[in-house]
Amino acid sequence: MRIRVTSVFVDDQTKALDFYTEKLGFIKKTDVPAGDARWLTVVSPAASDGVELLLEPDSHPAVGPFKQALVADGIPFAQFTVDDVHAEVERLQGLGVEFTQGAIDMGPVVTAVFDDTCGNLIQIAAMR
Repeated sequence: MRIRVTSVFVDDQTKALDFYTEKLGFIKKTDVPAGDARWLTVVSPAASDGVELLLEPDSHPAVGPFKQALVADGIPFAQFTVDDVHAEVERLQGLGVEFTQGAIDMGPVVTAVFDDTCGNLIQIAAMR
């Protein structure tokens, strides 16, 4: 068993694609019409054949309250690994990304949390 695709619920797939590619640096892998939405995935340029992130529409009635509760409590929906959290925070802030938690050293890990503009908080982390 292995993970091939994981998802993040987004309120607008086009806006999410722009954010995840233009700001975060992922590349579009799959874009297939699926009814009123798309099967839309992005991947890391460092692992283009690796795990795909599905930018999944948040249209199910349970998703909105779930996402709102996570954001209200400051809980990230997903986490991405970076080599240097401090450098990535600086790079992303330069692109206008808003952080709800700046880089924090937690001993064996450094983390930061940003708003993905699509209804989610996303954490970045680097192990020491």
